[in-house]
Amino acid sequence: MKMEKIIDDFIEYLHGKKNTSYNTEISYQRDLKKLGGYFDKCGIESLENVQESDLLGYLKELKNENYAAATISRNTATIRAFFQYLIKCGIVKTDPSENLKPPRIEKKIPKVLSLEEVDRLLSMPSVSSAKGLRDKAMLEVLYATGMRVSELIRLETDDVNLQMGYIVCRSERKERIIPIGNTCRDLLKEYMDQARNRFVKDSKEKILFTNCQGRKMSRQGFWKILKGYTSAAGIEEDITPHTLRHSFAVHMLQNGADVKSVQEMLGHSDISSTQMYLDAKTAKMRDVYMKSHPRY
Repeated sequence: MKMEKIIDDFIEYLHGKKNTSYNTEISYQRDLKKLGGYFDKCGIESLENVQESDLLGYLKELKNENYAAATISRNTATIRAFFQYLIKCGIVKTDPSENLKPPRIEKKIPKVLSLEEVDRLLSMPSVSSAKGLRDKAMLEVLYATGMRVSELIRLETDDVNLQMGYIVCRSERKERIIPIGNTCRDLLKEYMDQARNRFVKDSKEKILFTNCQGRKMSRQGFWKILKGYTSAAGIEEDITPHTLRHSFAVHMLQNGADVKSVQEMLGHSDISSTQMYLDAKTAKMRDVYMKSHPRY
């Protein structure tokens, strides 16, 4: 059986049995096609002939091509999952990936805006126009909830409960309820009452934030909006939508929120993903101490 067909079967297995996300499946498929190209180059015609040394050689080649440790780690996980599948299906008898170890990944403290920078950024959109009101509402929601930009642009009008003060955030696998404060709630109400109908002409359209043509906004579209206001606010760092998510988490922890609550609001399945923000909080405290303590 050709490797292309086996990869397709593997992706179908992941989708049907493991309930993997679309992005995960695309990532696995891309990694395995690259691996297949390496096998072709090395003259390996059958997956039964793959040895551990072949896989180590492939991972070494990725390193020599200056792929990041995180990318090599992901490829390692992809290869191991693939060969476990091959064992399960009886395509190979032994698993050459069994002893593969991912490279050590240095944990990076996420880039976070200061409170003053957040205030400057959120003050940039002018609420005197429908577009400005929409943009300000989007930025406020992103910072108020810590949701991902993909979740933001999928929000529907029914997901917003202004009376109770919360938003239902729906990811690919589950949904979570995130409270919002008065500032965000008031802006959302103003946007929905006064600005949304300037863009949306179809009464059946449920998307909360649309582009100027009344259609669902793309990630790239929001990225351009954010980039424009970042520049206008005089923030020189390279800011992404995820920076606001990071800033939300760190600022919540700095103001006394517990890690478990922040984990639930961010939608992390593993608390270790949330705990990295404690490192950012500690780093910020250290920075303040070094700048402020008279005896430092």
